Amino acid sequence: MLATGQSVVDVCKELIATYKIADLHIAAIIASTEGIQHVKANLPKAKIWVCAVDEEMTSKSYIVPGLGDAGDLAFGEKV
Repeated sequence: MLATGQSVVDVCKELIATYKIADLHIAAIIASTEGIQHVKANLPKAKIWVCAVDEEMTSKSYIVPGLGDAGDLAFGEKV
């Protein structure tokens, strides 16, 4: 999932600094418009592959409607 895009940008910049990367491809099942824009602004040569784009994020940077609690609840109830 690509919400704000900050984590992906941080990781990719570290990888680029450490390894010789000729082509950078970023894949996500779901992304926000804001996240895609952030990645494009900070990693302009990256190719971005997403299955779905959701337009909205909450104030906590959760994608709406996103995937909901599916990932969290796969391992039991929230504590």
